[in-house]
Amino acid sequence: MAEERVSVLRQLSDELAALVAQAGSSVVRVEGRPRGGASGLIWSAEGIIVTADHVLERDEDITVGLPDGQEVKAALVGRDPATDIALLRIPATGLPPAPLTESRPPVGHLVLALARPVPGGPMATIGVVSAIGGPWRSRRGSAIEGLIQTDVTMYPGFSGGPLVGADGLVLGLNTSALVRGLSLTIPTAALRPLVDALLTHGRVRRGFLGVSVQVVSLPPALRDRLGQPTGLLVAGVEPGGPAEQSGVLLGDVLVALAGQPLRTLDDLQAALSGERVGQTVPALVVRAGQVIEVAVRIGERP
Repeated sequence: MAEERVSVLRQLSDELAALVAQAGSSVVRVEGRPRGGASGLIWSAEGIIVTADHVLERDEDITVGLPDGQEVKAALVGRDPATDIALLRIPATGLPPAPLTESRPPVGHLVLALARPVPGGPMATIGVVSAIGGPWRSRRGSAIEGLIQTDVTMYPGFSGGPLVGADGLVLGLNTSALVRGLSLTIPTAALRPLVDALLTHGRVRRGFLGVSVQVVSLPPALRDRLGQPTGLLVAGVEPGGPAEQSGVLLGDVLVALAGQPLRTLDDLQAALSGERVGQTVPALVVRAGQVIEVAVRIGERP
């Protein structure tokens, strides 16, 4: 029996080492701060590297260390501090892109966190999936379509590296900056649109109205008419902002934007998606007890 247990453990160890070697071929070192390297992930064979935004403390003089030992200069394509994602481009082709999956592992599954903060082979830690979160809002108010929480140890330099499942596929990008003290991973499905936005615009565009609002209850008659119990009271209007220019007034109650009901602050954030920047959309507001429609042009959050 003892020999069988040793054999099983050896086989597991060999398979884990093989997973590290396989996935590690797509993990790079990122030098963008004075106090030590971090990690990045090869996103495409044409030299696109995705990493964590907080590991880049400068926009220039960024170096990427490749798995084969080469060191190349990287150009910053774009960054989004709100979701802790940054994109780099290096003058290289034929790179091995990370094998990505958009599936999310069940709670309890074994996972590996990989990194390459120093020259040489990849580093790895092992743990289990602790929780799978739904849509989540960062400290800066930006929505992230889900998070994976694990109990893997995020040593210095692990941010920007991948979380790898038992099948060797990359589940997402690790970050230690979104919530202090937690090991979090931005899933691949949430990562893709962020990378696409950075490639297209150099930033992640988010809509902006220029109002401060608070949730208020609607009178019973309006609840029945609109089919919602609450709306958003406009408690402040930014001078010269999109809302003021569109005729939204202090004291109005926003109840819908672009056909989407506004019951909570999250509803408003969801309605102000990046693709609506520059568009003029209808807003329903309650003013002096009457529901009226106001055409609102969506600005871009600075």
